[in-house]
Amino acid sequence: SLLAIFCASAANVQPGGIKSKPPSPELTNCSINPEEDELASSKDSAARSEINTMSDTKDHIMGVLPNWPQWALNLLLAMSALLAITLFISRMTYTPDDENETPDEKKILDKKHTTHKTLHSDFNSFRRSYLSVYLVIMLADWMQGTHMYTLYLSYNVNISALFLTGFLSGAIFAPFLGSLVDKFGRKRSCIVYCVLEIIINWLEHYNSFEILLLGRVMGGISTNLLFSAFESWMTTEHRKRGFPEEWLGRTYSECSIGNGTTAILAGVLAQFLEDRFDHIGPFRGAIALTTLALLLVLRWEENYGEHEAGGHETSSLYRQFTDGWKLVVSDSKVFRIGLIQALSEGGTYTFVFMWVPTLLSMNPPGGVPTGCVFSALMMAITIGGIAFQPLEHFFSTKVSSKERASELSAFFSYMMASASMAVPAICLCCSANCFSKVLISFIVIEFCCGLSGPIAGTLRSKYVPDAYQGAILNIFRLPLNAVVVTGTYATDVMEHYKVFGLVSGLFLIAAVIQLTLAMGSKEVKRVKKD
Repeated sequence: SLLAIFCASAANVQPGGIKSKPPSPELTNCSINPEEDELASSKDSAARSEINTMSDTKDHIMGVLPNWPQWALNLLLAMSALLAITLFISRMTYTPDDENETPDEKKILDKKHTTHKTLHSDFNSFRRSYLSVYLVIMLADWMQGTHMYTLYLSYNVNISALFLTGFLSGAIFAPFLGSLVDKFGRKRSCIVYCVLEIIINWLEHYNSFEILLLGRVMGGISTNLLFSAFESWMTTEHRKRGFPEEWLGRTYSECSIGNGTTAILAGVLAQFLEDRFDHIGPFRGAIALTTLALLLVLRWEENYGEHEAGGHETSSLYRQFTDGWKLVVSDSKVFRIGLIQALSEGGTYTFVFMWVPTLLSMNPPGGVPTGCVFSALMMAITIGGIAFQPLEHFFSTKVSSKERASELSAFFSYMMASASMAVPAICLCCSANCFSKVLISFIVIEFCCGLSGPIAGTLRSKYVPDAYQGAILNIFRLPLNAVVVTGTYATDVMEHYKVFGLVSGLFLIAAVIQLTLAMGSKEVKRVKKD
């Protein structure tokens, strides 16, 4: 509104002063005495001064704002307002599950002989302990991820070979790494991740293809640990401490909110470090942040993939490995969870490769400030994370039962993502002027990413046994890497609209498979109790 006022006032100003207005007939037909003329002249001077002041203020504010196209500024302002509104509505209309005493919690309170206030305080302490590590780790990961391409470009090395090596390394080590996580401990695995990341970011300092290649091999291992060890530790520790299952959702939701927020912060911080230390600056920042995360992880308690206390000492690594694979093959629900993850995350990775070249190819007025658009997309992820718990509450109370809420929320999210990716698939094929529609569709799919992240985590905790969390989460990454490599290849050989059609299809298949889980979720609850 303030910018609109400034623009309106500027429209009435000419280089020589105030834009002249035609005199009204009343003024032309009347006489003005000297006193009235002096008063009118004084008011006119005051009006000129006020408008000039407003114009100067407008110029000052516009000088502070980045020199971005008007559509980009409007996008950022709109997303900021939408984020604030979503946060306000969520706080006013929804109370998190952990703040209300439920029947399940009452059983836990009776068993532990404690009060809701004490249990809630313990949960908040545990949640902060995990989130403090998770957010620092994700900040470090975002910082290096946003500048890895430009660093390799400055080294003049084979960038495609380096990235492909990272994906292949992840695929090769995934089947075995999860069993090691469960056998030797999730906390130890998180420590190994931190040490690996410090070494990897240090290797990025060397302009040597062989050293960088070694870093990418290690990067494939660390990526698998990032998306299995930390979540496995949190889920198992949550249950080990006797917190209600419903409270897991809040932790996953705040992880998604924090992920989007740290991504925005990482873009600013990484740019500052790059300006100060050149292309290697963000990687030095990542070393410092990972070191901090390592120190925070040392405070955690250890937990393992075991059926009973001490079971990890008698269970062999081979048994952990084979039992994990047997469960995936024999339990169709676990298999479907892994397939859904591969399809949805593979589609998301493909979109990440596509959004910048797609917007650039459309030649919007003033160009594409990628940093501005990136920040808007990350705000959409944050909004999705905020909407997760209210959406689940809506499905559990208004649409279906509590047992099916997560499954139906996931189905809704994947269907929305599929529809959003169908927009650029159709527009880029059939229409020449569809920049706004494509941009909005990109915002929608990032919202779905923020929404589906905590939903997927909740479903994994529901269907995947604690004893095999690390093993199975890494097994899930095998088909995921296959879909990512296929999607990456498609971006090089297929037209943009066809790639978006492929991504839309991946999300649609994920939604259909998710619906089959929703239809059988009551049976899952009964089987788990048995």
